[in-house]
Amino acid sequence: MAATATIPNLIESSARGAAITTDTCGALVMGADYRALGVVRSLGRRGIPVWVINQGGHLVATASRYVRQRLPWPAGDDRGKVEFLQALCATHKLDGWMLIPTDDYTVGLVSGNHDLLASKYRVTVPAWEKLRWACDKRLLHRLAERLQIHQPWTACPSNREELARIDCPFPVILKPAIRLRPSTLAVPKAWLVENHDSLLRRYDEASALLSPENLIIQEVIPGGGEAQFSYAALCKDGRPLASLVARRTRQFPRDFGQLSTYVETVDEPEVIEPAERLLAAVRFTGLAEVEFKKDPRSGQFKVLDINPRVWGWHTLSRRAGVDFPYLLWLLTRGEPVPKSRGRAGARWVHWTADLRLAMEEVAAGRLSLRDYLRSLRGPLESAIFSWEDPLPGILDLPLFAYAAGKRILQSITT
Repeated sequence: MAATATIPNLIESSARGAAITTDTCGALVMGADYRALGVVRSLGRRGIPVWVINQGGHLVATASRYVRQRLPWPAGDDRGKVEFLQALCATHKLDGWMLIPTDDYTVGLVSGNHDLLASKYRVTVPAWEKLRWACDKRLLHRLAERLQIHQPWTACPSNREELARIDCPFPVILKPAIRLRPSTLAVPKAWLVENHDSLLRRYDEASALLSPENLIIQEVIPGGGEAQFSYAALCKDGRPLASLVARRTRQFPRDFGQLSTYVETVDEPEVIEPAERLLAAVRFTGLAEVEFKKDPRSGQFKVLDINPRVWGWHTLSRRAGVDFPYLLWLLTRGEPVPKSRGRAGARWVHWTADLRLAMEEVAAGRLSLRDYLRSLRGPLESAIFSWEDPLPGILDLPLFAYAAGKRILQSITT
């Protein structure tokens, strides 16, 4: 309780000097990276009041002209953060405001405390009982298996002895089955493994950071971003109200991307049917991105993952004609949502990350400079920069350079 004792002072000091009006319902966005920035702009452009809770060291969303109030997370555990949200609502009369988590940690926090928070806010993610199948890759694997949806070879060993007996189709990746803690560079998104001896060594390393029961092994499907597709949708009880299909043409790292750098909407009906069956099976309500990879050996689209929140390139939806954050606002408020499907041919780029990746691809002979420049012709939706709201884009370059430096330093020291 020591951490929560300072919550009233934290709220008061953060709000001091701000012109705060709560007569109109608004949105409390949990996060301040470029995903959160897309939510802020979508709602702010329509005059909806937006507050941002900054966490994880991200800043770009806080620089937006559409943010009316910026608040830091309090130090402490999950209970303290939930009490902070409750106190914030009581202090500033935010009853009925939308609560929008934008990363895995805040999704888990809100979903796991759904009843408490839903008594104050309009919560935009389902309760944990419904959400866990999407957050836990072990459960997603079982669900896809039951629905007979193509997926990579996957194993969920419970201990090292069981792992040693598994015959893997190398290369594979070793990764956490569930990530509901704040992001840290100490725990990679995945470890690439080329042979059995390396698998056991990596398993030992990973087990020192995570519970062994929280580790899964999955076959690596050949190909880069050109083979990676996503079905994105806003659903109600498993029925898509608005949707689009996109190809993550360039991503970093190339084989299993942590970050999309260039994405375009496409017509690819083969990912629609399995994605909609997954979402319908659990009567999902909210925003979701279902990720697939096309296996060049079989031509099958294999499900990889589900993001039950806004994802990195979600702002592409605005250019494609289905502005997901605003449609989520309508759905959460019980207002009519026009049924729509995003048009093909819209494109999105994360400029700073894509330039770095493109230089590596050109140097490796996998991308010609001519093809790269051609991909940038015509209208593009930028992940961060906007002429109407330029400060986040100006802030992004030094922040990206700092983050890249930290990753390079970590790779040198580990």
